[in-house]
Amino acid sequence: MEASSGERPVGAVVANAEVPAGRPGRISIRGRTVSLVPLESRHADQLYPLIAGKENEQLWDYMLVGPFKSVHEFKECITSYANSTDDAFYAIIDNATSEAVGYISFLNINPTHKSIELGNILYTSKLQRTVGATEAVYLMSRYALEDLGYRRYEWKCNNLNAPSRRAALRYGFQFEGVFRNHFIVKGRSRDTAWFSILDSEWPVGKKAFEGWLDPSNFDANGKQLRKLEQFRQS
Repeated sequence: MEASSGERPVGAVVANAEVPAGRPGRISIRGRTVSLVPLESRHADQLYPLIAGKENEQLWDYMLVGPFKSVHEFKECITSYANSTDDAFYAIIDNATSEAVGYISFLNINPTHKSIELGNILYTSKLQRTVGATEAVYLMSRYALEDLGYRRYEWKCNNLNAPSRRAALRYGFQFEGVFRNHFIVKGRSRDTAWFSILDSEWPVGKKAFEGWLDPSNFDANGKQLRKLEQFRQS
């Protein structure tokens, strides 16, 4: 709610504005189907067979890096991510196999203004279109918005990346607009689509995630009975 100062409107007062949000830590978060653990260089050996080769080159179409020609090259990238002091990267571990099947991260971490981005997400073929793919986003979202106390939770992607745009909306992010000529990536122009979830919107989103992830929402063959979007409408 906006307040006023004389004749000019000003922003609403933010409760506990002087208290910064927490920085993501090197912690592990276990879910029902997947777990998040701090990304380490050793995860490159598990992930490389899932991202290498011509058949996987499309994984890197909209990423800032890749594709990689060797496990050594890939491990160098993963090691730089693991050692980053600006971003926080987590390996996504399949609970059934204890193997890494992707990675996910927090970017643009601003504890003072309580804003954080979910991004640089790699889902290999073993993770795509699985319950774990959605659960990983839920675990990250809950950690950022509840445990760490962020009030703005962002998702950004190449505006041409239709699957990422659809995923953002499916997960409950609200479309905000497009930054034109935002980046030059691999020699090509990138317009960036921006999405966000606010802390005030999270209770509804959390309930939807938990309803969708509940085992009762899947039949004997593992097929969903209700879509994630339908849980936000109920």
